[in-house]
Amino acid sequence: MAAKTSEARSSEAPNRAEASLKKEERARDGAKAMVEYQQNAKLVRERMAQLRALRLAKVAADKRAKG
Repeated sequence: MAAKTSEARSSEAPNRAEASLKKEERARDGAKAMVEYQQNAKLVRERMAQLRALRLAKVAADKRAKG
């Protein structure tokens, strides 16, 4: 196999650097997306708990009103 010339190696360096930067950016975006996902999931659980409490309170109030 022929040895790579210095010109070929020097043109690959920016490509590798760019690929590395893109990889790091995707990793940061993925981490940010995961944090947002977890925050949204927490909000949904909290809202569901609030709605459940309201529903149970209404059921109890309706039972007392009937009887």
